[in-house]
Amino acid sequence: MIPIHENLVGRVAVITGGSGVLCSKMAEELARHGVKVAILNRTAEKGQQVVETISQAGGTAVSIAADVLDRTSLMNAKEKVIEAFGRIDLLINGAGGNHPDAITSPEKFGEEIEGKSFFDLNENGFSKVFSSNFTGTFLASQVFGETLLEAESPAIINLSSMSSYAPMTKVPAYSAAKAAVNNFTMWMAVHFAEAGLRVNAIAPGFFLTKQNRDLLLNEDGSPTARSNKIITATPMKRFGQSEDLLGTLLWLADESYSGFVTGVTVPVDGGFMAYSGV
Repeated sequence: MIPIHENLVGRVAVITGGSGVLCSKMAEELARHGVKVAILNRTAEKGQQVVETISQAGGTAVSIAADVLDRTSLMNAKEKVIEAFGRIDLLINGAGGNHPDAITSPEKFGEEIEGKSFFDLNENGFSKVFSSNFTGTFLASQVFGETLLEAESPAIINLSSMSSYAPMTKVPAYSAAKAAVNNFTMWMAVHFAEAGLRVNAIAPGFFLTKQNRDLLLNEDGSPTARSNKIITATPMKRFGQSEDLLGTLLWLADESYSGFVTGVTVPVDGGFMAYSGV
């Protein structure tokens, strides 16, 4: 178990997409270190499950309904966070995901696979995926950023992806959006450096989540051909687990550990990005 970061006790974190597989574990871990956590999702019910888990463990959390693509919704959520906790020290932009309308069925053009080709992709689906991953990060950073600047040691942590470095086949909108997140992370880091707001990102390798389960597992639970490719290209020969992100999260959140770190995207990938295939 990771030792408690006493420096984080009493701080307030806002996590968009906080009920997701990865972000819910982040929320629980931050709460274990004494951070008060606001879980933001489109529906408060999803976040409430995470809140209950945190509360049962002795932590403090609230669930707030918010749509990261709706500025008014985010403004209302910010008011509720301030009302509940009085401050905001950390923003984790975890909302995102994928959608079938923005995924091609074949990995490469010309493969004889039924389903959507590149030319069949729906522009609304493509835009929705790009927006939920990138525009939502931009809007949440705008809305909560003003309050963050009032904190003593504020930080933003964005959620990126391995697909931001080299785009994965089948998921062009998601890949493009995560590449934009990396670039935006660097832009914000420079823009706010002298104001004391650090902005970094975490790029998980391949973790089994709700969003990618259909791509990685067959209906019977066996690995797909795509899944086998991933494991072959991952030197540690396994998928990531939610717990694998927590050390990096705490390092980036706690300025006593990473006070001179800003504008970086940290891969947590089991060696995937380092491996050339030979």
